[in-house]
Amino acid sequence: FSNNYFRVYTNDDEIGAEIGAGIKNVIALASGILQGLGYKDNSRATLITRGLAEITRYGLAQGANQKTFLGLTGIGDLFLTCSSFTSRNFSSGVEIGKADGAKEFLENNTRTVEGIYACKIIHDSAIELGIDMPITNAVYDVVYNNKKPSEIIVGLMNRKLKEE
Repeated sequence: FSNNYFRVYTNDDEIGAEIGAGIKNVIALASGILQGLGYKDNSRATLITRGLAEITRYGLAQGANQKTFLGLTGIGDLFLTCSSFTSRNFSSGVEIGKADGAKEFLENNTRTVEGIYACKIIHDSAIELGIDMPITNAVYDVVYNNKKPSEIIVGLMNRKLKEE
């Protein structure tokens, strides 16, 4: 299957691969929202990094291997999905950010945006499991509670400071 322009790597961590693939779409929505609101690369880099921490926390609680999130199915896929305008999740987030809300986007959207659906499932599951998911919670509030992204960001930035 590999050739001179495509290389395949294997991974037997099915749980980690599925979790990484699902949550990265939620983080990509958030990254697009930041872009749409006019935030710059440093803000998005911080969001992607903290998004990886969120994905890892959730994944470890579900039995995934931490190494999975540091590879192609983790940070590799996350970085691409959070920064490419060809990503449906990132570009949809840009639209939501520009409008400073999801209502109009949700009313008019005709394409599949996996992060919208994944967000609800992950949000609800994380609450059940007691996993801290501030980015997922923020996207959930924008998409499902009609909150303004510009206001949600203030709440995220004013969270209690902690060591990384």
